[in-house]
Amino acid sequence: MRIERHAMQLSRQLKLLSEHLFPAHSAKALRTFSSGDAAHLIGVSDGYLRQLSLDGRGPSPHISETGRRSYTLQQINELRALIATTKPKDAISYLPHRQAGEKLQTIAVTNFKGGSAKTTTTLYLAQYLALQGYRVLAIDLDPQASMSAMLGVQPEFEVGTGDTLYGAIRYDEERKPLKDIIRKTYFEGLDLVPGNLELMEFEHDTPRALAEKRASQGEPFFRRVGVAIAEVEDRYDIVVIDCPPQLGYLTLGAVCAATSLLITVHPQMVDVASMSQFLLMTSDLLAVVRKAGGDLSHDFIKYVVTRHEPFDGPQSQIVALLRGLFADDVLTATILKSTAISDAGLSKQTLYEMEKGQVRKSTFDRAMESVNAANAEVLDNLKKVWGRK
Repeated sequence: MRIERHAMQLSRQLKLLSEHLFPAHSAKALRTFSSGDAAHLIGVSDGYLRQLSLDGRGPSPHISETGRRSYTLQQINELRALIATTKPKDAISYLPHRQAGEKLQTIAVTNFKGGSAKTTTTLYLAQYLALQGYRVLAIDLDPQASMSAMLGVQPEFEVGTGDTLYGAIRYDEERKPLKDIIRKTYFEGLDLVPGNLELMEFEHDTPRALAEKRASQGEPFFRRVGVAIAEVEDRYDIVVIDCPPQLGYLTLGAVCAATSLLITVHPQMVDVASMSQFLLMTSDLLAVVRKAGGDLSHDFIKYVVTRHEPFDGPQSQIVALLRGLFADDVLTATILKSTAISDAGLSKQTLYEMEKGQVRKSTFDRAMESVNAANAEVLDNLKKVWGRK
């Protein structure tokens, strides 16, 4: 069959290309951060970090030939823990992990229209939260597994049978604990449940399980994602889920597991029309799930305007339309369309990973400002749920 032959040819070529670009002995690594950047992330002055270093307290920074100090993200987190012990009254400001009584926050990022930057939004949010000192679990529920690839996992070659969330939510005896599937990433504080095409098996298995009433032997399909996450909730502060680009059983499971939803939207009329259909279909399906006993209470639902060109007249009109309809449910900050973001993606990087100077400073700063502003808004909403100031 021609399609099968083409698939095999392309797969082999991709494997050869991958082995050339990413040899077996190489692994993706996160850059180090200047002492100024480290101080900004922690919330102290650069002079304070310098004094800690001079006093021999905390991890020793790398010192370049020119005397510049730099820290890894792991060292930054060690400094957070150290400073939290020396300033107990303000400890949560430096080490912001969940406190007693604060529930795990699970954010599902969803939309079934391609091109809405759903995966990019999920990835940037996960990395931003990890940089702020939170313990983050990213779950790739998209069979295309673009987020997994961006986080250094090649889904076609490095993710085996049962190594996706499907392994923890399947209906048969081969189901295994989520803790056995989670992988550490090169990005300190950010763990990953990778995806690949295996996830589609859940879409095929669920109708059969429902027809054979096998689902009644365990949790119903819409609770399985949440039950799997609950097994590891003590290890994390925030879970971020990249949902599939269709409204299937996986997406419904993620929406039911989520405490909050982010719906990405590209401000073009065709995308907004598609989102309208998505919301109508979601509403109908969730009504069925609710009748079956699903818990669909979300702490917040926010629309995220992505790939925004603020000087484009029609886009500005659509953004104004969304704000008029949904008011505060639309994030104030929008994520700009930027060559800096797309250029970073070509090398499987994000702006948070890029070394300064790889793209023009003004372009980089403008894109980074928009991404940080949107992510900070999401974090503020999470803090409100926890009752923090």
